[in-house]
Amino acid sequence: MATAQRPFHLVVFGASGFTGQFVTEEVAREQVDPEGHSRLPWAVAGRSREKLQGVLERAALKLGRPTLSSEVGIIICDIANPASLDEMAKQATLVLNCVGPYRFYGEPVVKACVENGTSCIDISGEPQFLELMYWKYHEKAAEKGVYIIGSSGFDSIPADLGVIYTRNKMKGTLTAVESYLAVHSGPEGMCIHDGTWKSAVCGFGDQSNLKKLRNQSNLKPIPIVGPKLKRRWPVSYCRELSSYSIPFLGSDVSVVKRTQRYLYENLDQSPVQYAAYVAVGGITSVIKLMFAGLFFLFFVRFGIGRQLLIKFPWLFSFGYFSKQGPTQKQIDASSFTMTFFGQGYSPDFCPADKNKPNIRICTQVKGPEPGYVTTPIAMVQAAMTLLNDASDLPKAGGVFTPGAAFSRTKLIDRLNQRGIEFSVISSSEV
Repeated sequence: MATAQRPFHLVVFGASGFTGQFVTEEVAREQVDPEGHSRLPWAVAGRSREKLQGVLERAALKLGRPTLSSEVGIIICDIANPASLDEMAKQATLVLNCVGPYRFYGEPVVKACVENGTSCIDISGEPQFLELMYWKYHEKAAEKGVYIIGSSGFDSIPADLGVIYTRNKMKGTLTAVESYLAVHSGPEGMCIHDGTWKSAVCGFGDQSNLKKLRNQSNLKPIPIVGPKLKRRWPVSYCRELSSYSIPFLGSDVSVVKRTQRYLYENLDQSPVQYAAYVAVGGITSVIKLMFAGLFFLFFVRFGIGRQLLIKFPWLFSFGYFSKQGPTQKQIDASSFTMTFFGQGYSPDFCPADKNKPNIRICTQVKGPEPGYVTTPIAMVQAAMTLLNDASDLPKAGGVFTPGAAFSRTKLIDRLNQRGIEFSVISSSEV
């Protein structure tokens, strides 16, 4: 609850950034009451009062809420000024952190939130940052009773909760899931803001440190139930979708694996193996992506190469990433579908002796444009779930994946009601 000490239920940090503007708009949309005013006290935060005011004015115009600017607080703070982050955290119950790349700008916000007893949600798709925050802050967050929940946008709520949804819908034990992402665009094509590109360039350029972090963590392997899920070739054909596919190189696999570990170790649930792919269409798309991928992997190995990749995103990504980001027409015409193919055992079948799975299930998560429509909806609904469904969250605070934090909540129902739809396509015994 908001109090004199914490006047705001939530604060959108980085509200004037490219993605932050869309998150601010989504909070305003979610918070409107029947009289057209905000239900909960909230604020926007960033370095420039003028830019923050501009974001609120544009949201007010778009949503037809002329009083919005006067209803929302403004907090001036800067990543480079830890004291200002402390002041922001002290005023909020929950911070929505939209400032990336998180490997450079994420930790000061997590640190300020943990130290000041404030929960925090981010939309990072950077495994190294997400895993490092767990090792550095999980115990401190648990002591403070606050929730630090990463990857709560398109990376990786559809994948993480999609696997949990698939497990919940299978009548038996789910042992393995493969997901296939398809992104659909309209006649003007698709485009992603270069902030995501920068995160990818820096992440791939620092793979050795991620490996080192994982080696140092020295985690015991969790058991494999049923046959081991085999990796597919770098280019493979998915007969069910009539499409070629390549491995998905985002954070989904890292996040889902961490969730499955948590569910196994803390809730005694059978762990699910997981692999993620992107459906890319026909052979022409495969050739185009192979060229782009080879260029990327060559240049990302060198410091000067990374500088060139960051300076000319449009050139090196074959037009998929730009400093301007997508137009509203491109956003409105885009959507995604994530299809999950699961296998497992019926209740009367014993998986212990590595028998072939005897049940298959196909589920789907589909929704609007991933980066700037689905991501704000997912982030804001994660925030509403955290604020309103406290009894269904893990009992102690800590650093969590979305699946670990929200597996027992009604977050999937909330997302369904707002256009991110979870459904069963088919289920059968083999």
